[in-house]
Amino acid sequence: MKQTVLLKISGEALLGEKDYGIDNNVVDRIAMEMKEAGNNTQIAVVVGGGNIFRGMQLSNKTGMVRATADSMGMLATIMNAIALKDRFMAAGTPTQILSAFNIEGMIEGFERDKAIRILERGNVLIIAGGTSNPYFTTDSTSILRALEIGASIVLKGTNVDGVYNKDPKTNKDAVMYNDITFKEAINQNLRVMDMTAFAMANDNNMPIRVFNMNKMGNITRAIKGENIGTYVHN
Repeated sequence: MKQTVLLKISGEALLGEKDYGIDNNVVDRIAMEMKEAGNNTQIAVVVGGGNIFRGMQLSNKTGMVRATADSMGMLATIMNAIALKDRFMAAGTPTQILSAFNIEGMIEGFERDKAIRILERGNVLIIAGGTSNPYFTTDSTSILRALEIGASIVLKGTNVDGVYNKDPKTNKDAVMYNDITFKEAINQNLRVMDMTAFAMANDNNMPIRVFNMNKMGNITRAIKGENIGTYVHN
């Protein structure tokens, strides 16, 4: 039986060299790596929307009601999902999108049984629309959907090599962990994910691998189960 993994791709990861929107070179690279990794693994993808719209930031900066801003952010994730599907299909990978809310004539709503059937047919499943609720990030979506579809691990692609004891961008002496428990991460206040998502992963024993998805081949390696980045577990 094939194992199921869930890959979390942030919206910011799709920016590439751009300040806004989607860098097609980045999306095409992701598509090729997914194709290389997908033969023996069922793959679900949760995509963020921060390259287009970040609800929390807009709410903080402009005073927009957070629930309204988050709704706009959820729509941004759907735009990214459509872009990813286009490039995955062009690379020869059958792909379907399910969203937390249905868009008639465009995207079907997420249902657990439907999601599992898509994966069992060998299709990549892209999950968009967040949880459909404001105040929840796509980190939380990743853990929630991974639990629903029976994934064995959540793979969180970032722009650093893993989880560090302090910010590696501002501290040259930062040390990366190869392996760390949920309890250790909580005690050291390491921001692996937002705390809602992290608590859900901890409570339900859902391991997380944090890795640098900007390095060529790392997505393939993570999906295949290679020991890259930081493995966070109970």
